[in-house]
Amino acid sequence: MYLYEIRDILDAEVIAGKSRMDREVDFAFGADLMSDVLAFVNERTVLLTGLTSPQVIRTAEMMDLAAIIYVRGKRPDAASLELAEENGMTIMCTPYTLYTTSGILYNAGLKGIDELGVIK
Repeated sequence: MYLYEIRDILDAEVIAGKSRMDREVDFAFGADLMSDVLAFVNERTVLLTGLTSPQVIRTAEMMDLAAIIYVRGKRPDAASLELAEENGMTIMCTPYTLYTTSGILYNAGLKGIDELGVIK
């Protein structure tokens, strides 16, 4: 699934990385614990989170994630957005909860990271 498709089905606003919306992703992962992100994701993953700290951007950059989607209308601060742009990250915000966002993406055909067999 392409990031522009995700944007459309989640009624999301792209707040960083608008030029990278043609990137393709295979998985979604919802987490507020960055240790879980470090343990389970790969580069063709979009992260769903309500955590807006700069650590989210740093973790996503380290794992080369395709995008971060902030749920519940949350938005990172200006310093985090600048860090995202510097690192080529795509950032979106959706009004939906984490649960609803996950369900919408799953129903649209985007797999959860557990289908990789990394979570037992």
